[in-house]
Amino acid sequence: MRGGRVIDPSQAVDDTLDVAFANGRIAALGKNLDTGGRTEVRDVSGKIVTPGLIDLHTHVYWGGTSLGVDAVALSRNGAVATHVDTGSAGPGNFAGFRTHVIERSPVRIIPYINVSFAGIYGFSKRVMVGESGDQRLLAPIDTAEVIRANRDVIAGIKVRVGRNASGTAGLVPLDIARQVADEVGMPMMVHIDEPPPTLPDVLARMRSGDILTHCFRAFPNAPVTAEGRVLDAVLEARGRGVLFDIGHGMGSFAFSTARPMLAAGFAPDTISSDVHALCIDGPAYDLVTTLSKFLFLGMPLADVIARATCKAAAALRRPDLGTLAIGGPGEASILDLSAGRFALTDSVGETVSAEQRLLAAGLVIGGKWWSAQGRA
Repeated sequence: MRGGRVIDPSQAVDDTLDVAFANGRIAALGKNLDTGGRTEVRDVSGKIVTPGLIDLHTHVYWGGTSLGVDAVALSRNGAVATHVDTGSAGPGNFAGFRTHVIERSPVRIIPYINVSFAGIYGFSKRVMVGESGDQRLLAPIDTAEVIRANRDVIAGIKVRVGRNASGTAGLVPLDIARQVADEVGMPMMVHIDEPPPTLPDVLARMRSGDILTHCFRAFPNAPVTAEGRVLDAVLEARGRGVLFDIGHGMGSFAFSTARPMLAAGFAPDTISSDVHALCIDGPAYDLVTTLSKFLFLGMPLADVIARATCKAAAALRRPDLGTLAIGGPGEASILDLSAGRFALTDSVGETVSAEQRLLAAGLVIGGKWWSAQGRA
């Protein structure tokens, strides 16, 4: 690719450069690279080129769970190279997810396994049954067994707690997930919605490398007080290495929370969409829309990109991803930074008018220009 603005926070790169691919890997990064006349050249002048974007929170068990959406469509519309599926499948249906979706996908899918036996099985427009609310479905032994048999693909354990996800079960699902995480030596990703339980009680059970998703949700269980003070429990958790992820979704991101959090110097560690069947048509839409909301909030472009590339890769413990380093996977996302007037809506209905937003303009997978229909 020639002439794009390359932003690679993993290497502190922000410059107009060429990116070369060979044998499915990153081959070179520099100005006016010699193609030798034998190489396909794409002119991406005026575009932004980043490492392959990583969406750290999605639901892509399409056809297998009620929330599942098509990873290929998400990649086409959002220039995402890696979808992290967070708990769509549990130990009872993980084999189907791996065999029929993950292994057949032309784009990378990295799963967190749900500690509930059937994963997120009952969330739709008409039926909403929190999988953590029925303690008979919590399956620590099965979850550990499936993880041991699938360590090559599973990144960690997902647990969802809160009034919507776990009813009156409180901290019980989280305590069980904590035991599984400790047993298999993997991190947890923890969903929180409305109490019970409370955010401080949830954070008290999380350890270094665990991820709290929906970290900028609205009241109740917001991370900041009405006066704009970040909760002590939130600061203490970050101090011991807990990671904070956006996970926008249907009801889990509020501008009214993000503004005081950023003003207090508390930026999220990662920015993810939590795109699923109930929010793919709004308000989340896709990863680039979520990233654009943080541009509107004043976060520098390179910092926004970092939270969907190298910082997301670090949260996954996959330093090979989210970088354009020579020899790395041949993946790159091509983006437009468009100027105009763009309406952006959060999960509680606040709409803002942004003067710029990111749009997907292309994707490279395996060193080849990729489209949903195959190579362009």
